[in-house]
Amino acid sequence: MNERIFKMAFSKVYPMYVQKAEKKGRTKEEVDEIICWLTGYDRKTLQEQLDREVDFDTFFAEAPQINPNAQKITGVICGVRVEQIEDPLMQRIRWLDKLIDELAKGKTMEKILR
Repeated sequence: MNERIFKMAFSKVYPMYVQKAEKKGRTKEEVDEIICWLTGYDRKTLQEQLDREVDFDTFFAEAPQINPNAQKITGVICGVRVEQIEDPLMQRIRWLDKLIDELAKGKTMEKILR
């Protein structure tokens, strides 16, 4: 199961993140800010990854720097506590899911970007 997610193209999931945020009155720019905060990409290098259609494994492996505060991301996503996920890649994917979820639930950017 994890292997299927790891090999999924990030560019296929990204529009779903944006759509989820926009449905709740948030913006693509806020989604990009969250992704850049977590991964260390800037907007240009994020777009390059989307254009290359890299999978999640490559997207996180090539991330310039995972934010050191990412360890502070806690809570439940898909029925699992993100802080208890043992696989580092799956935890990073779920961190991103959790941050987008918080955005869609109306949290302020200051609270989301711990």
